Amino acid sequence: MDLVHIPDPVARLASYPHQMSGGMRQRVVGSIAMSRSPNVLIADEPTTSLDATIQLQYLKLLKEIQAETGTAIIFITHDFGVVARMCDRVAVMYAGKIVERARGYRAL
Repeated sequence: MDLVHIPDPVARLASYPHQMSGGMRQRVVGSIAMSRSPNVLIADEPTTSLDATIQLQYLKLLKEIQAETGTAIIFITHDFGVVARMCDRVAVMYAGKIVERARGYRAL
């Protein structure tokens, strides 16, 4: 839980999800996912329903984790802003098939 900057982790372990903010719930999910030191983390719409400020904080946190651990992150998102900010390589899908691949923002 330290890796994802959860304050007072002991108290958070006793909390119910409805007692946490959306950003805190995302951090808890990230903490659970990273607890096994994966080589690849699949993030399916990780910033959905977060306000803009929390979204930026969470994306920054994911970048920090990636730099510290070397974990590859696969983002599944409809948000091209997230793609532009986070992705080195992009695959665009339509009707369940990859229709374009590119480096970073070139796919946008």
